[in-house]
Amino acid sequence: MTATADILVLGTGSFAARIAFDLAATTTAPVRVAVAGRNAERLSWLVTAGNARAAIFGGNARFAGIAADLLQREEIARVLADTRPAVVVQAASTQTSAVIATTGDAWSKLIADGGLSATALFQTLISARVAAALPAGCQFINCCFPDVVNPILGALGLPVTCGTGNVAILANAFAGHMVASGQGAPDLRAPDLRMPDLRMLAHYQALGVWRRAASERKGMAPRVWLGAAEVADVFARFSAVKLTPEPAIEISGAAGVPLIVAIATRKPWRGHVPGPLGLPGGYPVLWTGNAMTLDLPAGLAREEAIAWNARFEQENGLVVGADGMVRYTGKLAAALGAASPELARGFAVRDYETVYAEMVKLRARLQAARV
Repeated sequence: MTATADILVLGTGSFAARIAFDLAATTTAPVRVAVAGRNAERLSWLVTAGNARAAIFGGNARFAGIAADLLQREEIARVLADTRPAVVVQAASTQTSAVIATTGDAWSKLIADGGLSATALFQTLISARVAAALPAGCQFINCCFPDVVNPILGALGLPVTCGTGNVAILANAFAGHMVASGQGAPDLRAPDLRMPDLRMLAHYQALGVWRRAASERKGMAPRVWLGAAEVADVFARFSAVKLTPEPAIEISGAAGVPLIVAIATRKPWRGHVPGPLGLPGGYPVLWTGNAMTLDLPAGLAREEAIAWNARFEQENGLVVGADGMVRYTGKLAAALGAASPELARGFAVRDYETVYAEMVKLRARLQAARV
């Protein structure tokens, strides 16, 4: 395989691996996949396993690896210039998603008390550097906390197509439950998939409740439409669906694969993604073959859908204002304020790299503090 690629996957962690391995197992179209990262042994394994899985399943994806330190702008530029991909899938960050299941130190407690938006800048750094270096016409899927990071990228004037996971975790879990239990008629838009005609709005904050037992679920549920009708009681309708306490990459990573292939092959696709076009939260979307648009249910205005998703971070989390200021809200503002009053005051979005450096220092200090 030459250095050029249709799909460029950045990162060698568990999320990048899930995407690469599912591409290998499911892709019938001939696509070239490059995986880039700085862990040489891990990179070599992803390429070996990816090509092996393609051989096992008779797939047409072909994998190659590129050694690169993705924290360095010049390395990002080199990888993009060498591969010239149709789509970049960015899964490298300086904060692992496993923090949601970590306990015992003050950093994980801050996140448990205030929410994952405390990690937003750790997810933003590499994604912003990649977005700034994208060649014209290249689509960008940011897998790193897209519900919150993609609006930051948008506020910075950087291009972003969408993310993957989050809303797609629930949408596909609900659809899979319906298909398995015989509750849904085939979706006439995609009869070969035999999926129900389901559309959903869901912010990442709406996922946590689905990790609890059905009897313990309360709060704001995602909005779900089956056909033209909105589901009145989502908790009751999908009470049998329960997520793992850990990051649900078995669904979230896989959910991006059909879209990634559709972009690489310029084929249409419908589904759910977080952070489309830099918007907050998750939505049903349509990829037309060369552009992404929202695919909202009839009667739901774009402004209403955006406002519904934006409400989560406005009540608790991180919000980028029209004035370019990033502000922390709710429990996160209180928890961060107790650890660092200066950082809790917020910052101008253009200063995100300077503030990132201060957040690194705060994280190190809090990780050293046992609780």
